[in-house]
Amino acid sequence: MNKIMIAMLGLATCISVPAMAQSIPEKSGINSLMGVASRTADFIKIATISDLYEIQSSELAQQNHNPTLSTFAARMIEDHKKISASLTDIVHSNNLQVDQPTALDENHQSMLDKLKSLHGNDFTLQYRSDQISGHEDAVSLYRRYAEGGDNPALKAWAARTLPTLENHLKMARALPQ
Repeated sequence: MNKIMIAMLGLATCISVPAMAQSIPEKSGINSLMGVASRTADFIKIATISDLYEIQSSELAQQNHNPTLSTFAARMIEDHKKISASLTDIVHSNNLQVDQPTALDENHQSMLDKLKSLHGNDFTLQYRSDQISGHEDAVSLYRRYAEGGDNPALKAWAARTLPTLENHLKMARALPQ
């Protein structure tokens, strides 16, 4: 009897994990680990915060005296402002009942505060590292949503935006070390 009960509980757990992964926020990393798309609300929240961070951290980078970094930062600001505006348009035109964040979450604010405290080469190295990891996360998020998201208009938008983010990742990896 106990063996049957244990087997049934194990099976129930296996069946419920993929369903739970769809609703667990991306921040936990479970969606990424399992290779499943975020829920629409989670995707929008994470994408919006990512854009906010890209813009704010790149505004700091423009104050750096490294011309390569400044050029990259200007591109990030321009592109991520466009991405943010177009995401907001998609949310409104599809009547998605999602509140887009207007400020960074605690994690991204902490990262920005750390950048604010750095100067010179220390800033350059941290900014580069943040840009690489941030764009790796964004590429993964957008790819998974484009392939398995639950809103057709947002899926199409994520697929159209993905090449820009992949290009940003390539550019970030080419920044000076």
